[in-house]
Amino acid sequence: MDNCYNCGGRLTPSARFCASCGAPADSEQTRVSQETTRVASEETRVAGPRPQPVQPLPVRTPSPVPERRPDERGGEEQVVFTVRPTLLFIKLGYALAALGGVALIALLAFLKVPLLIAIPLALALLLVPAYKHLRRNTVRYTLTDSKIEIDQGLVSRTTRNIPLRNIQDVTVSANVFQRLLRFGNLVIDNASETGGTTALRNIPDPRRHADLLLRELRRWR
Repeated sequence: MDNCYNCGGRLTPSARFCASCGAPADSEQTRVSQETTRVASEETRVAGPRPQPVQPLPVRTPSPVPERRPDERGGEEQVVFTVRPTLLFIKLGYALAALGGVALIALLAFLKVPLLIAIPLALALLLVPAYKHLRRNTVRYTLTDSKIEIDQGLVSRTTRNIPLRNIQDVTVSANVFQRLLRFGNLVIDNASETGGTTALRNIPDPRRHADLLLRELRRWR
């Protein structure tokens, strides 16, 4: 069914004039309007929806790789363990100092000494284990896959390196008291130019650390 070019009303197939406005149905304007509508509909079907632009994917920045020290074999040096002397003696010293401080305060109170004097004197007993604790923290033993590092010193720091290829023997030394408390000494025979014996003293679980050291030594044999 066509539409009137003048008023847009519906035209029946057999109508020669528009029933609404009386305009002739078969006219050039009506045919042009119908042809324009048909062409526009076909262009709409052919064109279809416009493609969306492709968004670029975000680029991730790789996380930094931690630096490692190269060892003598050209690879990366791995730390096997780091250990310090046991804290058992330090804890025992703090406990004895605390008990001694309480006893000293009680004694000075019995002697009618003011608390302002008794308390500082009792706290002074803690200085001894505190100093030992500080000395203990200045000693550190580190085993890597190429050497043993021994760092020690309170005021001046000293670092000694023992290459694993120079180690001849490893011995675990512990008396009865040390075995009961699970600590001891790890004695290392050094075959360097200076020679001699080096001991990692009073370390916890010395047998386990000796096994780790022997495992690294087998890689150098």
